[in-house]
Amino acid sequence: MAAGGSTQQRRREMAAASAAAISGAGRCRLSKIGATRRPPPARVRVAVRLRPFVDGTAGASDPPCVRGMDSCSLEIANWRNHQETLKYQFDAFYGERSTQQDIYAGSVQPILRHLLEGQNASVLAYGPTGAGKTHTMLGSPEQPGVIPRALMDLLQLTREEGAEGRPWALSVTMSYLEIYQEKVLDLLDPASGDLVIREDCRGNILIPGLSQKPISSFADFERHFLPASRNRTVGATRLNQRSSRSHAVLLVKVDQRERLAPFRQREGKLYLIDLAGSEDNRRTGNKGLRLKESGAINTSLFVLGKVVDALNQGLPRVPYRDSKLTRLLQDSLGGSAHSILIANIAPERRFYLDTVSALNFAARSKEVINRPFTNESLQPHALGPVKLSQKELLGPPEAKRARGPEEEEIGSPEPMAAPASASQKLSPLQKLSSMDPAMLERLLSLDRLLASQGSQGAPLLSTPKRERMVLMKTVEEKDLEIETIETRCEGEKKKFKRLKTKQKELEAKMLAQKAEEKENHCPTMLRPLSHRTVTGAKPLKKAVVMPLQLIQEQAASPNAEIHILKNKGRKRKLESLDALEPEEKAEDCWELQISPELLAHGRQKILDLLNEGSARDLRSLQRIGPKKAQLIVGWRELHGPFSQVEDLERVEGITGKQMESFLKANILGLAAGQRCGAS
Repeated sequence: MAAGGSTQQRRREMAAASAAAISGAGRCRLSKIGATRRPPPARVRVAVRLRPFVDGTAGASDPPCVRGMDSCSLEIANWRNHQETLKYQFDAFYGERSTQQDIYAGSVQPILRHLLEGQNASVLAYGPTGAGKTHTMLGSPEQPGVIPRALMDLLQLTREEGAEGRPWALSVTMSYLEIYQEKVLDLLDPASGDLVIREDCRGNILIPGLSQKPISSFADFERHFLPASRNRTVGATRLNQRSSRSHAVLLVKVDQRERLAPFRQREGKLYLIDLAGSEDNRRTGNKGLRLKESGAINTSLFVLGKVVDALNQGLPRVPYRDSKLTRLLQDSLGGSAHSILIANIAPERRFYLDTVSALNFAARSKEVINRPFTNESLQPHALGPVKLSQKELLGPPEAKRARGPEEEEIGSPEPMAAPASASQKLSPLQKLSSMDPAMLERLLSLDRLLASQGSQGAPLLSTPKRERMVLMKTVEEKDLEIETIETRCEGEKKKFKRLKTKQKELEAKMLAQKAEEKENHCPTMLRPLSHRTVTGAKPLKKAVVMPLQLIQEQAASPNAEIHILKNKGRKRKLESLDALEPEEKAEDCWELQISPELLAHGRQKILDLLNEGSARDLRSLQRIGPKKAQLIVGWRELHGPFSQVEDLERVEGITGKQMESFLKANILGLAAGQRCGAS
């Protein structure tokens, strides 16, 4: 048995050695041809923080259900069997006595160096409501959290690395947003509305239209961040007086530009995310608007758990697009960022189920694999010298053919630019700007290699014939693609001009038709006024909708004028100077006007019903259904009574465009109700 085991072990070692040799050879071949290797994996790092008891007396009546074992593991009571405990192990565990500096220095500070390498990083605070996520991320003036500490260190690093004499120039910008009820809102510019989330060609997640503020010091950061933090949506629940009702994301972008050739530029992003906590509505007592907010928060966190499960199981589809939160975190979970998850838990036994759920999510998240890579590219002006020195890339025979006849006779030592047609026919290498960047990089590296070996003449044309023919074919294909695109653009321009001309013709036709209709309706405007005079039109009689009691009171008085809604014909008389018979023309006219007394009475009645009526009473109003009635009751309990009817615009679901029709419909309805009661 021992001999067999040793034989199998030797076979495994030989297979591993051969596989290593094959992989090493493959890597050598890849490095020779200049292909990029797949970025190394980086596992999501998970840290758990246990907050202390909220008050000193809670420890005696409510014993803790979580206990830390060492700096990386903890245990929690098993609710199925009280004789056993469930043990968890993470990258770091911070107990009740841990400070903000311990969490920042142990988990967050090491990932800041990746931003200066052009890579992305993210820090997420996860946990149930009331577990201390916002305190971990923001902290207090006496105990600053992760966000102020990270910004202070990052700005210090950029000042040191971007100083004069260093090879890179650095700049830092910040953006701040929240995801509230599946809407992406810019906290630096609240009036911008709901924003969309996009993905570029390299797989990076971006938000067009999101405000970016440049910051060079911590004072600049505070000047933008503190007012934006007040715009975040918070609310009071039974568990927390300032509970976060949205997911807040602080995006810090570090741009680096190389001062010398080859003028590379890098971009690193840091996401600092304060997630809203999962809520049990039986303990939070959410109703109305708070209940709707809680549903949106729990739904997004549920999709976040589905994303983590899909990544761990290797499913072909990861449901990033099922929620705005997971769509924004696509770089952080299974993407290209160095991710840190700080799971906040509570020690009280009444939070046992929430604590177990948070620990299970954290245990699944630490198995997620990211693949960070450096976001590096060349600046556009880096290709300028290549375009200017394109004559140098031609060999002696080609350069001689590219010259004009006058140049050959004069024998000028400096070659001048050949005509465009001749250069296109004789030198397909001239249009280097339209070449594939990978092919151009290969050409430049080959040029530098030949120059380092001391080769004379045109380096590109000294390559083997087969490679030169392939290169020329590639250039011709690129030129053909450009010509096709230009032809397509010209066709689109012509089509646009035709549509513009047709639009102008239709507008002129409509104007002529309107003028003709105006002439048909007013024939007397075109007649000469020397023998005819037009008498002034009588003013329109306006109908006023009033309650029946007021109409009866007005009818009792002899001089009362009652206005009702009628279809009454209006006659216009045209008298001539020749004493002809007056012409009469009847026109139908409707006019509706609500008396000011009725309008004020109806508005007051609606306001009383909004402040004192129940949800069932509110449903008696026109255009108010069960859902809007519940929202109005919840808003009234949260913000107090309505001061005016227009305050309904602040309740979701009732916009300013619907307010006018809402008032008219309800005032007419109340007037009809009074009239029926009086009769």
